[in-house]
Amino acid sequence: MADATTKDDSKIKLDGLAVKQLADILNDTGLTEIEYEDQGCRIRVVKSPPAMVVGAAAPAVTHSVPPLPAAHHEPAHKPTAVVTGHVIRSPMVGTAYLSGEPGSAPYVKVGDHVKAGDTLLINEAMKVMNPIKASHSGVVKDIMVTDANPVEFDEPLLVIE
Repeated sequence: MADATTKDDSKIKLDGLAVKQLADILNDTGLTEIEYEDQGCRIRVVKSPPAMVVGAAAPAVTHSVPPLPAAHHEPAHKPTAVVTGHVIRSPMVGTAYLSGEPGSAPYVKVGDHVKAGDTLLINEAMKVMNPIKASHSGVVKDIMVTDANPVEFDEPLLVIE
């Protein structure tokens, strides 16, 4: 057990499992800081970057080397020319999953008709699977996230027109 402080600065006993779960979230999502508060008890876990090792510089190369071809990288989400329709945004920081389990069909694809209340994708936060549901009926025009990638609060996820 570890000590934590409450709003009135009194000490309480803290379950180390909660701290470990928060640290695991940092590792899984690539975040550097997370804070959780429940019933006046606040836990803040901060991950500091690894220390840099400084060494001697390598000697300069005097012959020319042909440049490597540029690698083609897909953006995290493809930009759209003009966004029309209703943008569904992430209600929390987490990991977006386009299907219910690995290898299964996605909940929706571009061009699918959806009704208000249909599950569009899952946002995993703190080991809890949170379904993101359609707030409007319409056609899925754009999916702006890729499967199993982190999303930020208020990040656009998809567009329904």
